[in-house]
Amino acid sequence: MNIGVLILIIVGGAAGGLSTFYLLVSLFGTLGFKIFRKVKYGTSLFN
Repeated sequence: MNIGVLILIIVGGAAGGLSTFYLLVSLFGTLGFKIFRKVKYGTSLFN
Protein backbone atom coordinates (compact mmCIF):
# COMPACT_ATOMS: atom_id res chain seq x y z
CA MET A 1 0.00 0.00 0.00
CA ASN A 2 1.06 3.55 -0.63
CA ILE A 3 2.53 5.39 2.39
CA GLY A 4 0.30 8.43 1.71
CA VAL A 5 -2.83 6.30 1.94
CA LEU A 6 -1.66 4.76 5.19
CA ILE A 7 -1.02 8.21 6.67
CA LEU A 8 -4.49 9.36 5.60
CA ILE A 9 -6.06 6.27 7.18
CA ILE A 10 -4.21 6.83 10.46
CA VAL A 11 -5.00 10.56 10.60
CA GLY A 12 -8.65 10.01 9.69
CA GLY A 13 -9.04 7.24 12.25
CA ALA A 14 -7.42 9.35 14.95
CA ALA A 15 -9.67 12.32 14.13
CA GLY A 16 -12.78 10.14 14.34
CA GLY A 17 -11.66 8.50 17.57
CA LEU A 18 -10.76 11.78 19.25
CA SER A 19 -14.01 13.48 18.27
CA THR A 20 -16.00 10.51 19.57
CA PHE A 21 -14.04 10.57 22.83
CA TYR A 22 -14.64 14.32 23.21
CA LEU A 23 -18.39 13.93 22.67
CA LEU A 24 -18.57 11.12 25.23
CA VAL A 25 -16.59 13.06 27.85
CA SER A 26 -18.54 16.29 27.32
CA LEU A 27 -21.89 14.45 27.51
CA PHE A 28 -21.11 12.80 30.83
CA GLY A 29 -19.36 15.94 32.12
CA THR A 30 -22.44 18.05 31.43
CA LEU A 31 -24.77 15.50 33.03
CA GLY A 32 -22.49 15.24 36.07
CA PHE A 33 -22.36 19.02 36.43
CA LYS A 34 -26.15 19.32 36.20
CA ILE A 35 -26.66 16.58 38.80
CA PHE A 36 -24.06 18.23 41.05
CA ARG A 37 -25.90 21.58 40.81
CA LYS A 38 -29.23 19.84 41.50
CA VAL A 39 -27.90 18.19 44.66
CA LYS A 40 -25.90 21.15 45.96
CA TYR A 41 -28.11 24.12 45.02
CA GLY A 42 -31.49 22.57 44.22
CA THR A 43 -31.61 24.03 40.70
CA SER A 44 -33.55 22.52 37.82
CA LEU A 45 -31.88 19.95 35.60
CA PHE A 46 -33.36 21.63 32.52
CA ASN A 47 -31.76 25.10 32.85
